[in-house]
Amino acid sequence: MSLLTKTMSLAAAAAMAVTLMSSASFAEDGTGQQLYPLFTYRTGPYAPSFIPFGAGNIDYLRYINEVEGGVDGVKILVQECETAYTIERGIECYERYKNGYNGALTAAIYPHSSGLDVALTDKARIDKIPIVSPGGGQNIATDGRVFPYQYPLVFDYWSEAQIILDYIAQQAGGYDKLKGLKIATLYHDSGYGRDTIEPLGILAKKYGFEDIQIPVPHPGEQQQTQWQQIRRANADWVFLRGWGVMTPVAIKTAARVGFPADRIIGDIWSGSEDDARPAGAAAKGYLAVSVFPPGTDYGILKTLKADILDKGKSDLKDNSKFGTVYYNYGVIEAITFVEALRTGHKKFGNRPLTAAEGQWALEHLDIDQKRIAELGAEGLISPLKTSIDNHKGETIAAKIIQWNGQSWDTRTDWIKADASLFADVIKAKAAAYAKEKGIEPRVATN
Repeated sequence: MSLLTKTMSLAAAAAMAVTLMSSASFAEDGTGQQLYPLFTYRTGPYAPSFIPFGAGNIDYLRYINEVEGGVDGVKILVQECETAYTIERGIECYERYKNGYNGALTAAIYPHSSGLDVALTDKARIDKIPIVSPGGGQNIATDGRVFPYQYPLVFDYWSEAQIILDYIAQQAGGYDKLKGLKIATLYHDSGYGRDTIEPLGILAKKYGFEDIQIPVPHPGEQQQTQWQQIRRANADWVFLRGWGVMTPVAIKTAARVGFPADRIIGDIWSGSEDDARPAGAAAKGYLAVSVFPPGTDYGILKTLKADILDKGKSDLKDNSKFGTVYYNYGVIEAITFVEALRTGHKKFGNRPLTAAEGQWALEHLDIDQKRIAELGAEGLISPLKTSIDNHKGETIAAKIIQWNGQSWDTRTDWIKADASLFADVIKAKAAAYAKEKGIEPRVATN
């Protein structure tokens, strides 16, 4: 069974019967505006994750439109399209907005689903539409010579596996102390969940730890068997790659079998307030990878509070979600979109960008420390620089955070992944894909 078939099967199992919806968030006439198709999942089993994320996304774009007057004067037209986190509905949304809407041009599409990102690979190449998946794209698509329209910006699961191991090595006293350790990965049995199996196998061979892989069928409401397996294996650490209800169930089940929360490290999609809080006291001490640091003590969050939340313009219905992991993720994603537009404007002029121009812009992003400071996003995001050769970014980093029973505490500064560790493997996989599909890899030019 192919990865696409598997992800479509997962999505179908998770789906609720909903009607495809489309509604303009800011305006209906798109003439002279840049389209931002907002793929939502306000319904379905993963809605609690999207609601604060979507609000962070919308709030930042509303701030850009209403306070800054647009991106270099170009307003953003937001069009929501409900997917219920299903592949089929996601493809319908893509087809609806790939060529723009009501006069507004499409420069890029953010699908908000690892499975949908995979499903759109061939379509995007044919249609020449940039597909951007911050934190959830395909690692193989880092090689932009072969994947000119896929952008796994900011982070990927292979880098996450390496960062997890780096943290465990720090706690153990060095990489040489990893030999003989037992590290279990409890993963959502989907394309997303299985994506760290290969890199962890490579790392286990390199450092000598025992790599234990344990799948959990969707949606993950029953995990007693898996955690008994972890206890029988006498695992030292657990890497929890959950999604939705699977995460709090895992934390509570771990407590029932006596596995300590401070030896469980959650994936970036298992590290929100809504992942830890439902587990109650069992979650205290639980660790997680953070690419979207929580908190409100960032310049841009203070600005959004003053100009959007306090003025009653926020998409949030529950203001307690402001500054949470998923809200901040929405802000970070919106920043990448807006900065891509700014990059494109420098070359093509201050006007809406076409998909071809959006592609160029996404391959020339350079959000350095100076720009991060100007955005008021110090500590919220790490530098992001892309190229034709590298669609992910030169610096991949994450923090480790820990649940104190009420909120998240930051345990580390940014931990940087070693881009060279898997570079040859990724290039080889991309080359094999190109050969299979008859793709002639591009040559990097300006």
